Amino acid sequence: MSDIEIKKFMAEQLNNGVSLSEIQKLIVEKFKRKMTFLEVRVMASELENIEWTKQDPVKPEPAKEEPAADEDTAGKTVVEVSKLVRPGAAASGSVKFASGASAEWILDQTGRLGLENAQGKPTPEDLKEFQQELQAIFSRGR
Repeated sequence: MSDIEIKKFMAEQLNNGVSLSEIQKLIVEKFKRKMTFLEVRVMASELENIEWTKQDPVKPEPAKEEPAADEDTAGKTVVEVSKLVRPGAAASGSVKFASGASAEWILDQTGRLGLENAQGKPTPEDLKEFQQELQAIFSRGR
């Protein structure tokens, strides 16, 4: 049993839509080799020609309430908090500013707030509204 054999097996299983955690179990059954999930994940990341979209099927978005016709939602800063927190962060997410700019944000363990991968330049008003919205989100308990 070599890593090459395991990688071929993994590629086949991944292209059939089998999850990494299930592949981890199958490797133990088929190859009698225990691997941590991280080892399986790293090995899978080295594979080429994998249809990763089968691993992350598109989930239908829940229906959103349409704003009333007289309600103006344009020009509002929208802050989203990621369910998966980035390494080294206390929280992270994305923001779309009222001006049309957007960015990813990160709040580190010491409370410092940072913006990354900005598309456009947020105005000072955008930044103030972003901080107020983020504070409101955290005061509601996310």
